[in-house]
Amino acid sequence: MKVAVSRLGFGAAPIGNLYRETSDADASGAVEAAWDAGVRYFDTAPHYGLGLSERRLGAVLAGKPREEFVISTKIGRVLEPSDGVGMDDQGFAVPRTFRRVRDYSADGVRRSLESSLERLGTDHVEIVYIHDPDDHWDEAFGEAYPALESLRSQGVVGAIGVGMNQWEMPERFVRETDIDVVMLAGRYTLLEQPALPSFLPACVERGVSVVACGVFNSGLLSKPVVAADSKYDYEDAPPALVARARAVAEVCSRHGVTLPEVAIQFALGHPAVESVVIGARNAQQMTSNAAYFSSSIPAGVWDELKSLGLLGAEVPTP
Repeated sequence: MKVAVSRLGFGAAPIGNLYRETSDADASGAVEAAWDAGVRYFDTAPHYGLGLSERRLGAVLAGKPREEFVISTKIGRVLEPSDGVGMDDQGFAVPRTFRRVRDYSADGVRRSLESSLERLGTDHVEIVYIHDPDDHWDEAFGEAYPALESLRSQGVVGAIGVGMNQWEMPERFVRETDIDVVMLAGRYTLLEQPALPSFLPACVERGVSVVACGVFNSGLLSKPVVAADSKYDYEDAPPALVARARAVAEVCSRHGVTLPEVAIQFALGHPAVESVVIGARNAQQMTSNAAYFSSSIPAGVWDELKSLGLLGAEVPTP
């Protein structure tokens, strides 16, 4: 990738009040704990808390040397003022002071990025992703991408890419454009690897870096003990997947490591993956994430997972 990022990145969706309120103090503590743990890559988006994530992240990073860290944000959802009545209905516990307008036009790219820079309190970001253009291929490919390519050529941004919860459309971007990076949410985790046969080899072939997020499958792999009510892709996990996750956790335990430790290291085992981004809403969560990231995984874990059929023999491991 044209922009160097730390192997562990900070995902700022939780400090945008994802699912529930997070205090300013907890949000600030999470970012500070990430910095103390050596994290120098911070990812956010206007979508996260209707701009709250960007504002909180920018407030903390304002006290850090700007040349020492990388920020990525996203375009595709332009925030326009709303009446402020009621609460956001897209997963964030914030007042509806803005409404999201899907806009992948060149003008939308410019307006979204300008607003993000203002909220972040910086004059530039290093990486910009086209955010969730699942139903907007023509506009994202025909307008957003050329606009970002122009900004990159002017040196306004260092790297451009796409961030999605699927691998099929990102692969089209990899093969048909000159993007630098894909933020892949899920689709390459301990539980599922649909991105392995085609997408990840395409990234290696084209020199496109992958930033892996959602490596816990939105909760199912996030704790050493798998609860029956765990979430998978933001919904209740099917019993068969809960059972599979528990089987993986038992293998981890036999080798003296935990499920979240192995989940993080697994994603980093593919040569296309440059960084793993994990969200945190307070200092304690971030400290735990950093400890998971730093853990050394015995080779026997991977061997046993493959021997039991819990990982395919063809899956690369660290």
